Amino acid sequence: MQKLRLRYTKRGRLRFTSHRDIARTFERALRRAGVPMAYSQGFSPHPKVSWVGAAPTGVASEAEYVEVSVVHQVDPEALRIALDQALPPGIDVVDIVQARGGNLTERIDASEWRIELDGVEPERLAEAVSVFLAQERVEVERSTKDGKRIIDVRPAVVSALVEPRSSDAGHDEAALSQPCGILMTVVRQVTPTVRPDDVLNALRVVADLVPPVPARATRMAQGRLDGEGRLVDPLQQDKES
Repeated sequence: MQKLRLRYTKRGRLRFTSHRDIARTFERALRRAGVPMAYSQGFSPHPKVSWVGAAPTGVASEAEYVEVSVVHQVDPEALRIALDQALPPGIDVVDIVQARGGNLTERIDASEWRIELDGVEPERLAEAVSVFLAQERVEVERSTKDGKRIIDVRPAVVSALVEPRSSDAGHDEAALSQPCGILMTVVRQVTPTVRPDDVLNALRVVADLVPPVPARATRMAQGRLDGEGRLVDPLQQDKES
């Protein structure tokens, strides 16, 4: 049996798709691509597919991960091409490697997020971020199926900085003429999970920053933090082996 580790994207309108629907779409694509999947035992066998840290509904991602097990050796690049042809636009397999041991989940303890806030001046966003980073605790309220919950956002945020919007980022001249603050932040994957909307709520709490329109969040990377606060590619060990 062979185990493969895949990095895939969730772009465009698919950011509004739930993880359950993404998983179903992926499993259908595996069948259409003729992948020789390994199955679990028991009364209701299911393909051996293991998801790692799925992004929440409503956000895009350039770095989602999944492990699949197959019953005999397949060529990773051939599998990547076959899956890309079977998956809908917006879900693209951008990397695939053979697992060389270890636990993929243990190689991921943080995410890097890009949060675009249309209608917010970068200078105003930078001021709010500075106030936030100076705090030891920033508590926000989150609605859950069990009611309201208070979480402390500040310990999970490793870094946060404001970047200018690039003119080659796919925006037309009219869009570029409008203010847009772009927040790049690295957030630890703690319990309870701190999501991009929690970070934005924290900026509202400490600096009364309220974007006029909903923000757009994209997960740019996942991995383990090194000694300098940078993320290490979770597939790097498999590639080097």
